[in-house]
Amino acid sequence: MKKITTRTLAPLLLSACLAQIGSAQASIAYVSNEKDDSLSLIDLDSLEVIETIDVGQRPRGITFSKDFSKLYICASDDDTVQIMDTATHQIIGELPSGEDPEQFSLHPDNRRLYISNEDDALVTVVDAQDATVLAQIDVGVEPEGMAVSPRGDLAINTSETTSMLHWIDTETHELIHNTRVEQRPRHVEFNQDGSRFWASSEIGGTVAVIDVDSKEIIKTLRFEIKGVHPDKVQPVGVKLTNDGKYAFVALGPANHVAVVDAQSFEVLDYLLVGRRVWHMEFDPKQQLLLTTNGISGDVSVIDVDELKVTKSIKVGRYPWGVAVKP
Repeated sequence: MKKITTRTLAPLLLSACLAQIGSAQASIAYVSNEKDDSLSLIDLDSLEVIETIDVGQRPRGITFSKDFSKLYICASDDDTVQIMDTATHQIIGELPSGEDPEQFSLHPDNRRLYISNEDDALVTVVDAQDATVLAQIDVGVEPEGMAVSPRGDLAINTSETTSMLHWIDTETHELIHNTRVEQRPRHVEFNQDGSRFWASSEIGGTVAVIDVDSKEIIKTLRFEIKGVHPDKVQPVGVKLTNDGKYAFVALGPANHVAVVDAQSFEVLDYLLVGRRVWHMEFDPKQQLLLTTNGISGDVSVIDVDELKVTKSIKVGRYPWGVAVKP
């Protein structure tokens, strides 16, 4: 047997420590499984599911606090927003969200959480630190999409049945403007500097790009996929790269993600992903884009540089939301 000395042991210990550090630093994607009442955790180095965590009923929208110490979870059928400690993965509290919370957006101040209450035609504003309701704002029928500007002065809510975008002043919590869009708006995404936002209309089959200062629609995008019936082209989630180069649009039962030049608004490509693609999120370096595919119960991984789908990762039933912790 070969004798192990301090000299031979040191490199082994160093290698083990480095491996442990690398593992500890891996980014983790949290995926909400709507039908399983659970979260699937994906290690973004190995692209494997490493843990499944039980949460409240029908989890949909999920988002992190700004320091990633907490994960907020829309437990829609429990009529609450759960707070998870990301160090222990324990539910440590709940927020008074109003009925049927579906999507929400956290203000840059890390306190005000703007929540869509689909059944009540309300946006509820909650102080996430002391669990108090700051305001309830009447909006259109079936509110769903919710986004707060990076500037912090504006929140946008979508009402599916009313086919409107509602502009909310975040200081006064009053409606200041409404924008009519095509049928069933589902999601809103601001660009990096907050000068524009993109709003998807699921049944209308379009995405409206809106200038914040003028409040005007500057472009309406439509999508045509060879071999896919137009009725199946139903835009939902939208993600924009920070460099302003690309917009990615999840096209629902069309089972594709559209790649759009975010400057010229030209559709560059359609990427085939899983069935009924809902929402998307980047890894911290925006090298990967993850899509939640509800009916096929998986997450597709898109290489952002190559604009290619590289992997499918099986998760729970009806994955809906996704958020990434660095």
